[in-house]
Amino acid sequence: MNITTTAIPQQTEISQHLRGADFHDCYTTDLAPTPLSALELYLRVAATTPGWVNAAMALRNRIVQLVGLKNLGLLSDIDPAKPASAYQVGDRVGIFTINYLSEQEVILGDSDKHLNVSLSVCKLPGKVAISTVVHTRNALGRLYMLFVAPAHRRIVPATLRKASFL
Repeated sequence: MNITTTAIPQQTEISQHLRGADFHDCYTTDLAPTPLSALELYLRVAATTPGWVNAAMALRNRIVQLVGLKNLGLLSDIDPAKPASAYQVGDRVGIFTINYLSEQEVILGDSDKHLNVSLSVCKLPGKVAISTVVHTRNALGRLYMLFVAPAHRRIVPATLRKASFL
């Protein structure tokens, strides 16, 4: 599997979130033609989250509660019985809320007092792009990202490698 870091594609909806971002990245990998929507792809990725990623999220949740941040749960905390077609903008999907939804792209996000994060899964010709954009709100957010950014750069590729649709 070939996972590549690249700029966030300009034709994506999430690219409109880049202004003023404190962190952003994008990973692409090949994707054979598929009838799956962007949300269905995300649900498959979340469902196959590596165990060590869930363990890291559980540890994160315990630590950040000490400074008053919310417990997000685990990336894989999704309802496997709920079909993608039942989700709509505003619905919670695991640790994120759906902020934008089309057949080709889904943007999920979360906000807390320290930062706003947006994650996009976008189907492109022959590939899928996973993009993340973070806007920090304060010093706590900047400190948080010092630890999260390096971990994030390992989590996304590892999660993509384990995804069942690739």
